[in-house]
Amino acid sequence: MSRKATTSRTAIEDPIASDTAATKAVQTQDAGKKAAKKSAGSLDDLARTALKALLIARDAASNVPDLLTHSSRMAFLAIKECEQELDVIERYIDERLPAAITRVNEARARQLLTSLKCTTDLERIGDLMMSVAMRVQSRTAKMGASDVRQLVEMSAILREMLDLVYRGFVDLDLECARKVLQMDKDIDRVCHAMFQKHLTEHATQSNPSSFDVLLMAQALERAGDHTTNLAEDLYSLIEGRSLRHAPKKRAAT
Repeated sequence: MSRKATTSRTAIEDPIASDTAATKAVQTQDAGKKAAKKSAGSLDDLARTALKALLIARDAASNVPDLLTHSSRMAFLAIKECEQELDVIERYIDERLPAAITRVNEARARQLLTSLKCTTDLERIGDLMMSVAMRVQSRTAKMGASDVRQLVEMSAILREMLDLVYRGFVDLDLECARKVLQMDKDIDRVCHAMFQKHLTEHATQSNPSSFDVLLMAQALERAGDHTTNLAEDLYSLIEGRSLRHAPKKRAAT
């Protein structure tokens, strides 16, 4: 049941009641300030959580070379744990962002939407790294040295791209985004070379397990594409406009 308001007569004739009401008012204001501070903290938490997801995806990519070269069980488990953590983070931000975005201005809303888009791409990168790990673990035949070398090269480029995106978001550095967009071409180049090598008639006959190798290369190439999405999101956050919707040049008249 709600408490009845105190009349002016009580407030004047009973100074103790007046002091109590004033104290409660101050306490209510303090509680409101604390709630507002807590709310702001929760918004900051979403951005921090998205940055944490970047580091987790980077760790997943960092463990791929060890898995490829040494079939490391610890590397496999590390990639699996990263994939699971990225799933949890993606759900965490997806569930909390709708309520958070109603309490902020346009600039802050853009930051929160960027966090959501980034964690979606990072969750997909985690899935792709796990698919590579599963294929390595399920293989019975040893991969060729050149295949291992090229897959390691792709994963190393991916790891560096993710590191650049992380630093770009921390420092709001546009140059990091530009470097990532350029480095994606390096992953594409190695992937294309592997497909050329394995899809020739001679290679297919001599190496029936080429299909697995190509699927791993494709997974790393797609992870690079998702990382370029992150770089584009970083560009949009800093510049306030999207690279994906660049204005078309007017046709010459």
